[in-house]
Amino acid sequence: MDPDTVLRLAHDQAMQYPSVELDYPFGPDNAVYKVRGKMFMMSYELRGTPSLNLKVDPLDGEVLRDAYAEISPGYHMNKKHWVTVTVTVAGEGEAVGDDGDGSDTDESGPDPGAEAAGDRLDADLLHDLVLESYCLVVAKMPKKNRPVDPENFGGRGDD
Repeated sequence: MDPDTVLRLAHDQAMQYPSVELDYPFGPDNAVYKVRGKMFMMSYELRGTPSLNLKVDPLDGEVLRDAYAEISPGYHMNKKHWVTVTVTVAGEGEAVGDDGDGSDTDESGPDPGAEAAGDRLDADLLHDLVLESYCLVVAKMPKKNRPVDPENFGGRGDD
């Protein structure tokens, strides 16, 4: 998927969820998606590359970062609980990420093992990431304030 498609799909999906508000507290180029005042997604440009920050379960985040070149620790976020999704068009450079030492750099690039395995971000994975981020934030709210049941929203309880 090209970067603009990733941002458009994530935006369209997020805006369909109950109680979602779009805010720009960091300027017009940084869209922050909130559910009942709590951020669950942010879209922005990082060194010219469209990017998304999404909340994840820490164990899922580890697996995702290892499996997908487009997924790195959350840029300017808690690197245990957030990931950054960056997508470049093939041949236009490498994913921007974090090299694991706490400093954000653009030198880490994609994981060669992930490329060899053929794991690429697709619409289904993007959908799951946005849904999971939303539900993780909702699950931390008091039950009376939750706009949905995070255990069952979006088909999550159908396993």
